[in-house]
Amino acid sequence: MMNPNQQTLATSVSVEGFSLHTGEKVTITLHPAPPGHGRKFQRNDLPDQPIIEARIDFVKTVERSTTIADGAVKLHTVEHVLSALTGMGVDNCLVEMTANEPPIGDGSAQPYVEMIKKAGIVEQPVPRVIYEVTEPIHIETKSGSILTIVPDAGYRISCTNVGPDGRFTQYYSTEITPAIYEKEIAPARTFVYFEDVKPLMDKGLIKGGSLENAVVIRGEQILSKEPLRFKDEFARHKILDIIGDLALFGRAIKGHIIAVKPGHGPNTDLAKAIAKQHAKQMALVPPNMTPKGGEVLDVNDVMKLLPHRYPFLMVDRVVSVNDERCTGVKSVTINEPYFQGHFPGHPVMPGVLQVEAMAQVGSILLLRTPGNAGKIGYFMSADAIKFRKPVVPGDTLFIEVEMTSRRRGIAKAKGRCLVNGEVVSEAEMMFGIVDAK
Repeated sequence: MMNPNQQTLATSVSVEGFSLHTGEKVTITLHPAPPGHGRKFQRNDLPDQPIIEARIDFVKTVERSTTIADGAVKLHTVEHVLSALTGMGVDNCLVEMTANEPPIGDGSAQPYVEMIKKAGIVEQPVPRVIYEVTEPIHIETKSGSILTIVPDAGYRISCTNVGPDGRFTQYYSTEITPAIYEKEIAPARTFVYFEDVKPLMDKGLIKGGSLENAVVIRGEQILSKEPLRFKDEFARHKILDIIGDLALFGRAIKGHIIAVKPGHGPNTDLAKAIAKQHAKQMALVPPNMTPKGGEVLDVNDVMKLLPHRYPFLMVDRVVSVNDERCTGVKSVTINEPYFQGHFPGHPVMPGVLQVEAMAQVGSILLLRTPGNAGKIGYFMSADAIKFRKPVVPGDTLFIEVEMTSRRRGIAKAKGRCLVNGEVVSEAEMMFGIVDAK
């Protein structure tokens, strides 16, 4: 059964090992994190490395493993770590590594489960954010992968693994709970078909791969240091990967995934489709149906924090806020005064006002910090501004801001605006907090 509240680790825990692709020695450390933090990664072997959130927006490549990146900084093969955290019910965690890839261990998620159990799990006094699938989503690829998610009272995955020429076709279906995950899914090891991996070995890649951390299928033979842990170990490992890749959606899921011949590419495509469905549903929710209290602020609460008023108040409601992140909503209507001149016959919301909306949501985040009540957040600068799509009357603008640093009266943040789950603008911002005169 899924815990209704968010959870994190009781203490930090580390383990050392070797990465799969480079064979490099690496130490991974799992740290506790506050409510709403989510699962994030950071390299600590290089100075000034960004913290990368395990979110579908940061996925860069999904071939034989899943890679997330922020700019030039990439982190490879994160799916087993994410799978273990999700399967064991850890919502908030900072994952630090001394290289660009976590240790492969024995090719399963069991070493990470053991780390989590060693650290201990503690409940946090904030409800877990759960997305309940309300209508089917279906993904098919040219390579023959088929993934469907349908409504379900819990979290269930049914998987059919199909190898080349139909070799070692296996099926397994299970509900995903921490107890089931630890016993039935986490021990399942990664596996490869020799004809797929030999060209990579010839090129000197997968330097850390061996029969100690992978099962190799060569023809009809199974090569492994030990016997299969389950008769359907390959299907179970595919479920392990699905859990890790769908964790990139960023919320706990209620739904039943039915997968045939899954892979990291199709898995992340499904995560994107779930995120898109969720965004569309959020865009269709009338403001008066959004509950008030907790993380939700109505327009009157917003005006208690911000000095802005018509026609320059760009936030109608806050639907989520914690110490590091805030999400505001702006309903864009034809009644906005700027549409009279921008542009007649072709109304488009000015990009500068989208940046202003990000700044106002950032100010809300700052002004809710203890000691800042009654002050004013001044917008000092904006960098890396990008406008990707026009915003027009009828759109519902979701404004997401994440604080990246705070020092005395200065703070930096990243913001982005979304319509129907698609990013329409983004910026990096700096604020100053001063006393109101």
